[in-house]
Amino acid sequence: MLAAFSIAPVGAGESVSSEVAEVVRLVRESGLANETNAMFTNVEGEWDEVMALLKTCTEKVAERSGRVSLVVKIDYRRGVTGALRSKVEAVERHLRAGA
Repeated sequence: MLAAFSIAPVGAGESVSSEVAEVVRLVRESGLANETNAMFTNVEGEWDEVMALLKTCTEKVAERSGRVSLVVKIDYRRGVTGALRSKVEAVERHLRAGA
C-alpha cells in the first residue's frame, strides 16, 4: 500500500521543520520505500508496517506538543509492490509520448 501523510504539531508557530525532520528520520530508518516533498511524505509497505510507522511518527511529534495534526491518504491495492516509483514512471511515459 501507499500512504501519503502530513504531520505537524498544533500550535507550534510558523515553522515546524524540526519536528518534520524528526518524523522523516523515523520514516527513513524504517526501511520502507519512501520519499518526502514539500507537502507530504510518501511511504510504501504492508498495511501493518505503515500503520505502525504512522503511530510512531505521531507519538514522536506528541512528545513536543499535546496536540498533533495528521493527514493521511492511502492507495491500497492487494499484491501491488513498487508503486511508489511505477505510478510516477507511468505518468512520465505518457508525458514523453505526448511531446
